[in-house]
Amino acid sequence: MSARPQRFARAPGVAQIGAFALCAALSACGGGGSSPAGADASGSAAASAPGTGSTANTGSTTPPGNTNGTVAQSSTPNVVAVTVSSTPTSTRNMLMTSVMVCVPGTTDCATIDNVQVDTGSQGLRLLASALPAGFALPAVPAGAGSDPAGACSAFGTGYTWGAVRRADVKLAGEVAASLPIQVIADPAVPAAPSGCAGLGLAMNSPATLRANGILGVGPFNADCGAGCVNTALPSWYYTCPASGCTPSVQPLAQQVSNPVANFATDNNGVVIDLPAVADSGASSISGSLIFGIGSQSNNALGSATVLRSNTGTGYVRTTTSDGSVYAQSYLDSGSNALFFSSSTLTRCGVWYCPSSPVSLGATISGTDGVSASVDLSVTNAQTLFGSGNWAFDNLAAYTSRVFGWGLPFFYGRRIFTAIEAQNTPAGPGPFFAF
Repeated sequence: MSARPQRFARAPGVAQIGAFALCAALSACGGGGSSPAGADASGSAAASAPGTGSTANTGSTTPPGNTNGTVAQSSTPNVVAVTVSSTPTSTRNMLMTSVMVCVPGTTDCATIDNVQVDTGSQGLRLLASALPAGFALPAVPAGAGSDPAGACSAFGTGYTWGAVRRADVKLAGEVAASLPIQVIADPAVPAAPSGCAGLGLAMNSPATLRANGILGVGPFNADCGAGCVNTALPSWYYTCPASGCTPSVQPLAQQVSNPVANFATDNNGVVIDLPAVADSGASSISGSLIFGIGSQSNNALGSATVLRSNTGTGYVRTTTSDGSVYAQSYLDSGSNALFFSSSTLTRCGVWYCPSSPVSLGATISGTDGVSASVDLSVTNAQTLFGSGNWAFDNLAAYTSRVFGWGLPFFYGRRIFTAIEAQNTPAGPGPFFAF
């Protein structure tokens, strides 16, 4: 995608930098926020090579958290159900949940189903068409003015465009009050300006977004951060009078923000807990999105290995058994495959399609040198698609510069994503742990 400033970067998918992967139902997409792509049963590939990057913060304005490991304990219900199953767009490995949004301070609420859970981006983004008619969420102004703010979100497959509005976001017993969210394809703002529309496929409908929205619960607090506070960066925020939209600065409190970081408690990260799947895949799976780290008995780190990520980019490092080193690597539930480069694996389009399953080894390392050894398996993508299943832990695709541990890596694990500067029993985020 564009060379825009990035905070948390990933392979193709929603919220990224790098080459566009035009995600028809036939394509491979991953990394990046909620990668709204996949492949149909034919396994045909219709995408360019995965890119590198995700919508992420260009700089934090949050002061460092305390480092003594003390975390306030909570008794708030903190679990929402997540599922992977068939989708209308034949997209594999899409992790979905439901989100309730309310007009701030009221009981005028709506529950939106089929929202993708994405640990690779920040903020809630909902299609305007998924909201009830007449659902009046207040507009967020651009900068210090009174004109409505437009938000452009770049992903590996294209972009979302819409208005910034405030909503009370309710998940289990947690509430992010008056949170700035993006309402995609909101008719209240003019058409996407060229700086946004030039980012590829307009993912402004259920068919192109492949979901009703994206729940970004990644390692940062806001989608752009300090960079947008100080500079009117192209393809981020816009001031949108009726005459058209122009780039604008945007105060942090008016940026699309991570709901979890705005909870009263259980606000230092998330745990995604998914069951293992067979080598042939599963027709559906059910798991949990748990809020907080070390704040309740159900989100304790236990013996998980903590891999600290770069505070500016969110990256960790991956070294594969063939000696390849990927300084840009990430764990991302919004990628529907494992993304990496291999000169030996047979490809069918962007997918890997070896004649028989291939086992590989890798080491994931944090910025402090702590590492974890992991094994992965790659099975012929066309064989997997032909099975009629929807959840796979051995689906992989090509990308040239990063190693993306997408949703296949999450099966059979409890994976923690800690938010920047928020304290946990292992110290402040950002980090991943499993």
